[in-house]
Amino acid sequence: VQLQASGGGLVQAGGSLRLSCAASGRTFSRYDMAWFRQAPGKEREFVAAINWSGGSTYYADSVKGRFTISRDNAKNTVYLQMNSLKPEDTAVYYCAAGPYGRTSEREFFYWGQGTLVTVSS
Repeated sequence: VQLQASGGGLVQAGGSLRLSCAASGRTFSRYDMAWFRQAPGKEREFVAAINWSGGSTYYADSVKGRFTISRDNAKNTVYLQMNSLKPEDTAVYYCAAGPYGRTSEREFFYWGQGTLVTVSS
């Protein structure tokens, strides 16, 4: 499966953005999906995940209550709604396909190209 992330941009602290990740291929609905991010000078970190059906989700503590992951299997797309953004959310955001319940990037085998989110203070 090929993944294409979009929706990044510049937003003020407290604002919102919605990222999208469009997948090619008819098998998208079989994959558990996740979002990761990488801030300047830091390692890539897990943000949120959703299982193949959309019935289960989980989040990193740093975004819990502010971010929401969802998916539309009919559109082969996974989303990340980001509210109450903070400057520390500034990063390149990546979508990935991999096993649900995992948070290590090494366990994810398909990656999108990343989309930059910049939150100004």
